[in-house]
Amino acid sequence: MTKVNVKLKINGDPYELAVRPNRTLVEVLRDDLHLTGTKIGCKTGDCGACTILLDGKSVCSCMTLAIEAQGKEITTIEGVGLSYDKLHPIQEAFVNEGAVQCGYCTPGMIMSAKNLLDKNPKPTELEIRKALSGNLCRCTGYARIVKAIEVASEKMYNTQK
Repeated sequence: MTKVNVKLKINGDPYELAVRPNRTLVEVLRDDLHLTGTKIGCKTGDCGACTILLDGKSVCSCMTLAIEAQGKEITTIEGVGLSYDKLHPIQEAFVNEGAVQCGYCTPGMIMSAKNLLDKNPKPTELEIRKALSGNLCRCTGYARIVKAIEVASEKMYNTQK
């Protein structure tokens, strides 16, 4: 199959590479660019492990072709931390609240949480649960994840529930 040149902007950095038109964004992120924080789970858009932000919106990168992302702003979990030695408040809250167990769903959960808090700085528990509805976790039971997002909201926006 013929490859096409694609220009991607990921976490603020430009990339140009040749890809087959049927390659998904998660495949290109992980296999070609070695950004392995984004996980592959179901490959059908049901589990949320591959969640990234595309122009500020949560999307499943397993259901997005790399060529569809051209010209759009892509944020992966690697682009969320404030720096390599300073966690984003959402990441910090996940650690402090025990919202990470096996960790496989964590990047997708954090990306969905970031999408929510960027748009709604003071979500209710129901809004948090709705924002996470596309992300599956087999370990935590979600209570600690929801709590971590509430704590992150309070820290980021100095809100009190």
